[in-house]
Amino acid sequence: MYNHLDGPAHPGFRRAATEGSRRGRRLRSWALSALSGTLCAVAVFTVVSVAGIASMPARAADAHSSAVTVSSKQQHPALADAPMPDLSVTVSQTRDLGAQGVQLSWTGAKKSTPPSGQIGGENFLQIFQCWGDLLGSDGEPVLDDAGNRQPDRTTCQYGGFNTPGAARDGVREPGTVAEEDRPWSTNADGDDPFAAPVTAVPFRSATGKTIAPIVDGKVVPDAGNLASNEFYTAKTTNEISWAGSGADGSGVAKFELQTAMQSTGLGCGAATTDPTGKTVGAGCWLVIVPRPQNDVGQAHITSSGLFWDAWKHRLAVRLDFKPIGVRCAFGAAERQLSGSELAAIAVRSWQPSLCNNKGGSIYSLLTGSESDALRAADTSTAAPLALASEPLPADQSTGLVYAPIALTGVTVGFAIDQNPLPLDTVPAEVTNKAALPFESLNLTPRLVAKLLTASYRDALPYGADLSHIGYKSATDAGHNAVNLTTDPDFLAVNDTAWQYQGFRSPGVADLLIPQGRSDAARAVWQYVLADADARSFLSGQADPWGMIVNPWYATDAAKNPSGFGLTLPREDFPKADPLETPGESGGAAPVNLVTWRPYTNDLESGAYLTLRGDNQQLGSWDPLSLPPKYTKAGRDLAGSQKVLSLTDSSSAERYQVLTASLKNSAGTFVAADARSLAAAAAAMTSVDKVEGVMHFDPTSDAAKTATDAYPLALPVYAATNRDKIDQQTRSAYASFIRFVVGDGQTAGSEDGQLPAGYAPIPADWVDRARAAADVIENGATAPATSTPYVPAAAVTGSASGGAAAPAPPAAAGSSSSSGAAASSAATGASAAPLTGGKTPDDPDTGAMAAAVPASALAGLVGALGIPLITRLRRRLT
Repeated sequence: MYNHLDGPAHPGFRRAATEGSRRGRRLRSWALSALSGTLCAVAVFTVVSVAGIASMPARAADAHSSAVTVSSKQQHPALADAPMPDLSVTVSQTRDLGAQGVQLSWTGAKKSTPPSGQIGGENFLQIFQCWGDLLGSDGEPVLDDAGNRQPDRTTCQYGGFNTPGAARDGVREPGTVAEEDRPWSTNADGDDPFAAPVTAVPFRSATGKTIAPIVDGKVVPDAGNLASNEFYTAKTTNEISWAGSGADGSGVAKFELQTAMQSTGLGCGAATTDPTGKTVGAGCWLVIVPRPQNDVGQAHITSSGLFWDAWKHRLAVRLDFKPIGVRCAFGAAERQLSGSELAAIAVRSWQPSLCNNKGGSIYSLLTGSESDALRAADTSTAAPLALASEPLPADQSTGLVYAPIALTGVTVGFAIDQNPLPLDTVPAEVTNKAALPFESLNLTPRLVAKLLTASYRDALPYGADLSHIGYKSATDAGHNAVNLTTDPDFLAVNDTAWQYQGFRSPGVADLLIPQGRSDAARAVWQYVLADADARSFLSGQADPWGMIVNPWYATDAAKNPSGFGLTLPREDFPKADPLETPGESGGAAPVNLVTWRPYTNDLESGAYLTLRGDNQQLGSWDPLSLPPKYTKAGRDLAGSQKVLSLTDSSSAERYQVLTASLKNSAGTFVAADARSLAAAAAAMTSVDKVEGVMHFDPTSDAAKTATDAYPLALPVYAATNRDKIDQQTRSAYASFIRFVVGDGQTAGSEDGQLPAGYAPIPADWVDRARAAADVIENGATAPATSTPYVPAAAVTGSASGGAAAPAPPAAAGSSSSSGAAASSAATGASAAPLTGGKTPDDPDTGAMAAAVPASALAGLVGALGIPLITRLRRRLT
């Protein structure tokens, strides 16, 4: 036997040992005890830390931590009667919510049939938002068998589309009116043989007003319209009247959450005080109603999902909203930011923490042209802190200091539901996905160029002369495709399912693009121009399938009818084709590209419209309007959506919009997420002669080898000329920079964190920003160089559900801050007092607090214990 601490375990050997060997044994013993103590401390620290993290309340640093799954098995009181007993639905985010999108995904449903004519469809889901709890006669919440509260169907925003199977009222078959529907039904017993029963479920708004056409079985004259009223209409409602499932019973849908800012009738997120005195947002419900093949007493689905026979099968998820508005400390100074909207969602999230810090300020962002903001910051004593992705040329700037504060990207959002051609040659696996959304889309620089230049036939107004893009007649249509989905160039780089689709819509023939000038526009054009195929197409050369650029966008002056080539890159997206179609009879104005497909207000609007399926198409002429005018075409409902938009990664995450994968300079298709943005940051190169500023140059050697880099990644810099502003303002701007590159880079959906769609900035960018903050505040010298950034392997995409915002996208040029309204000058004056209590305290850290002391104690015990144990072992042997 061999004792590893004392040597060979032989009594004669131990008796003959010298004093020196005993000293050696003691030294080895104490050394091993120290090592053991250290290892013990590390082990205990790890165990306690992990246990502490596990015991901590779930935080929104990972928005997926608030995902909730509900099922018929959990919530249906009589599972045997459930139309979809195996239905299980997951909602991607249920806490820290605002005006945004969430994703619903499900399994266990049944293959759906889309709506047709006067039939609402078969085996589908309806999804909508409600605000109130079901109360009993005593005014207390009614609980289900599991002790949970339930939504009140009279508080649901439903019925705005007034389509078959999705109205709020309707005629019933005699004998089919459930007892629960009787108070809102006429002739429920069928006593009048000449009148069919009618049910109208009232809407009780969060404002206290109720629209109830039928009360206690009697019609109430002039009670209001349940399909269109002051609280919701077909144009404002967020309900999904049909959400379909594939042959395997699975499906996915994006749902628009509305706060009290978008729907006063719902009132979600309205600031209120909880029992502890904290300011919280009013909660709401997300309700999912499975609809089978037919309604009670009907051959098909034609009745309301709020009628009891459908409502009783509902699944419900509680939604917790952030309180609307900013609760800043009294007397906080107001400071102005100006420029890039790419930082707008992050600024909204940072704002509550910024203004509630000691000596903090309210920072209001006025979005607009970055180049204008930089020029103002460089020359004016009253200009706001400028936010931009590209610097002013070195020969145009006198003293701007740039601090990197954010990393994001420009994206192409899409919402395209499958519409297979009715042909026998279409594979069954494609036919089975009719009306379900496409979930991936690849674009090359040349395809982006086509979408930006009105080169597809459906991008031009219906009835317009298309001869300049090769179209002569139906039998001689030329080589320009009808839209993106019919372009062989597109089909060559996308899933084969696209070749079996039958889309006709301007929504897939060009992009919803923002008005005005921006660094984002310049980056998109630079991306396009970096590709030889795209440059050739823009110059007027045909692609391999014969398609040509709309000549009004040709960069070759010889091929452009204007006599001048389109100048690229540029800061905007021109609608260069001057064509007009004759107006309708009755005095209608001619239709041009701008009226046919208007600009969006900004990139965020593009994401919002995509979520809603609104491709901004011009509607029909209304000669009876005063004055007569063109109407706006209605948005496409789920199952028939066809929208492409230019947006940004943070807006796409906020509204849960799918985004295209773009072909980068290394030849790979990459979507925007935290990892691909970080990879792009690693490949960014210095801007010539502008110290401390990097950008992603798609023509650089670094970009050509960065296979994982997203090609439209953009940094956002805060910039000012310290010589033009006073010391107090310099200190405020430096504080802003230090916060946003510190705590503000923690990914999450809580106030003060970095919302989804942004990637935390690289470590060396943080160093540059802090050095720039020192220069701005104190005139300290910033380091001229820094070590290259290597992205960590653990970088992952942040979860969906960005920071709460006060309303859907504001008009261009308006304040996008959730703070006080912006003015043109950064005065530093104290802001007026804002109402609202303190935001909730940080949650208890649980066992985490014990990690360090416990590990230290364990290390001490481990270190002292080893010598005692070895002595005991020697005595026993």
